[in-house]
Amino acid sequence: MGQKNFVLDTNVLIENPKCITALRNGVENNVHLPYTVITELDKLKRDPRIGHIVSQAVRSILKDDKISILSPEFAEKLGSLSPDDRILKETLNASIDDPILVTNDRILQIKAGIHNLTWEEYKDSDPFRSDSQMYTGFVDEGETPYVNSFRWENGAPVFYGSKENKTISYTHEVWGVKPRNIYQNLALELMLNNEINLVSIQSEAGYGKTFLALASALYLALEKKDNPFDKVYLVKPIWEIGAKMGFLPGSVEEKMQPYVRYVRDLTVKLHEQRPANRIFMDTDSEKFRFNQKKFEILPIAYIRGMNLENCVVIIDEMQNMSRSEVRSLLTRMGEGVKCICLGDTRQVDNPYLNESNNGLNWVVKKLRNNKEYAHMVLKGERSRGPITDLVLKTGL
Repeated sequence: MGQKNFVLDTNVLIENPKCITALRNGVENNVHLPYTVITELDKLKRDPRIGHIVSQAVRSILKDDKISILSPEFAEKLGSLSPDDRILKETLNASIDDPILVTNDRILQIKAGIHNLTWEEYKDSDPFRSDSQMYTGFVDEGETPYVNSFRWENGAPVFYGSKENKTISYTHEVWGVKPRNIYQNLALELMLNNEINLVSIQSEAGYGKTFLALASALYLALEKKDNPFDKVYLVKPIWEIGAKMGFLPGSVEEKMQPYVRYVRDLTVKLHEQRPANRIFMDTDSEKFRFNQKKFEILPIAYIRGMNLENCVVIIDEMQNMSRSEVRSLLTRMGEGVKCICLGDTRQVDNPYLNESNNGLNWVVKKLRNNKEYAHMVLKGERSRGPITDLVLKTGL
């Protein structure tokens, strides 16, 4: 095929710091780096959310003594152009034979096309089209079931576990919560299964995944006797505030409140259905402050370096986490942990990720058919209320 000349965008390095080695493919291809990418990495290294990933990318650059960094003198003449436009102009100006711009930024892809510059998505970042949506937790009749999956047989869902197969003919009731449809019931089946340590739930907003996860967590940590769980953690990526979180007043819990108020509201709703006094500091207060010995909400940056044991961990909005962040987070899980991952790959807010390249999707892709893991797509008509039902039913 001949030697290729790849020029990397920042987002590719952030998604996979090892992309330089992969693209070089031994000595087959050349890898070039616009100077603007270096300056962007310098700004991003202070971001508490992705600073550790930036450090990995910088180490990859330092280890590769053959990488070519484009002229800083030319980059400095570009003035106040946007980073995308600077990267584009640096690539077009460089004396590189048939450069291929590697970027997952769709706007930059459009701009490259306008200038007749060849571009490619980083293939390791887009290896499939949303497995978390395509694999619903069910397999078709006649297909060999994955471990911990379901198959419709004679009009009823049959669970194919690692130790036994069983027809789910019963309905769960957890912390006063009754499932509104068969899929919610099957999600509870997975969350409460002692043989499954890691569960992921995919759905659009409105199908009740957070409510079901919180109900299951309260049941496991406060009621069920034969388990090791004594605390609930809720972990959330806070992309929209990023480094600004440090400037917000108050404790970590107080800083998180604007972004996790729905968690408190849902937990209070569960408490009203069935008292959960131990997870609150003062149940007479309108604030319902959480007792951090029993229930703690944390941004993902606070989990790195911790060793979590004997607890239930709910990871919310996993679609806004990168593959590296998910790996970092899940390797914090020690003995006696039940982890419930929630998300919707159609609602990705992180600009470095997309519908198929995100933490939730990577979990489904890599862990499916493992005896300690299960996945479920929630669907159905009844959800939050009639307006939400109408929106979901009509596909607005």
